[in-house]
Amino acid sequence: MPTGLELLSGIPLFSNLSDRQLKRVLKSSTENRYEAGDVIVRAGGRTQTLFVILEGTAKVVRNERVVARRTVGEFFGEISMIDLRPRTATVTAETPMRCLVIYHDDLRKLVVGDPQVAWSLLQTLASFLRDSEPGW
Repeated sequence: MPTGLELLSGIPLFSNLSDRQLKRVLKSSTENRYEAGDVIVRAGGRTQTLFVILEGTAKVVRNERVVARRTVGEFFGEISMIDLRPRTATVTAETPMRCLVIYHDDLRKLVVGDPQVAWSLLQTLASFLRDSEPGW
């Protein structure tokens, strides 16, 4: 069974961080489990968390249409976690899931305290947006 550090270092969002930085991320996060069919976030909700999928698959639904699927190593909830505005989609577990959950205030402390963490996360988020949005 891989350790938390090994799992985290294999996730693209965190793959450029040092072991010390990864330990800080782990320390400031929690792990949640979801069953197939569980709604993890609901469109219009005001939660302020980022979810990193450690196991399982989720579907992302906007306006009653599946717009994406997320699986191991991918994340969701980043937009509302950063801008504190309502969720733009509903995310439901398609299979049993295990997610690393990072709260807004905890991630903010990490990036304010370590500019290298901030830059690494910005690069990953920019790549994610470029690859997933038409016209970028």
